Amino acid sequence: MVEWTISKGLTPYPEALIHMERRVEAILAGKADEQVWLLEHPPMFTAGTSARREDLVAPDMFEVFESRRGGEYTYHGPGQRVAYVMLDLNKRGRDVRAYVSKLEAWVIGTLAQFNLQAGRREGRVGVWVERPERPALPDGRIAEDKIAAIGVRIRRWVSFHGISINVEPDLSHYKGIIPCGINDYGVTSLVDLGLPVSMHDLDQALERSFAETFDA
Repeated sequence: MVEWTISKGLTPYPEALIHMERRVEAILAGKADEQVWLLEHPPMFTAGTSARREDLVAPDMFEVFESRRGGEYTYHGPGQRVAYVMLDLNKRGRDVRAYVSKLEAWVIGTLAQFNLQAGRREGRVGVWVERPERPALPDGRIAEDKIAAIGVRIRRWVSFHGISINVEPDLSHYKGIIPCGINDYGVTSLVDLGLPVSMHDLDQALERSFAETFDA
């Protein structure tokens, strides 16, 4: 059984970290169910285990937190739905790559409910959308933007951290970092793409897609 929790307002990052640590330990001890926690954070940057200092372009723009998740620098802030996923992979298969692939499929299936075609890209973690209305890249490829980020941590085969999907964040805040260490592509959101999706709409789509992806 997976418990779904939605927090209103903005959840401070240290508070989220404490909750995830405690929940993971409770799941391991058999004292709590798995959980998907949906929330928003105040504006901030987080550094994953592969973060490079040179990718933090504006270190004084927002508070920077060491997250100990996989990945590099990313941004969190209002208008972005963060989903922290605490699942027991002892019961779901001890395969980190398969788990990350399912997270990507979950996001892709969620966005498809709004008729948005998004997908994976080889060598680039996260979920991406094409922007054919913009000039092509120097090598002729269609321009693309990132709409969702993924960063996970596993402790004794229980997952935490998770995904973030841009609904309507201030995209200028991304100028403070090179998101995920990739500077050849941009960042977008559902509203930026002309899709007036509310956070409530996204939450419902996330829950439907989660069941189709993880419980099938």
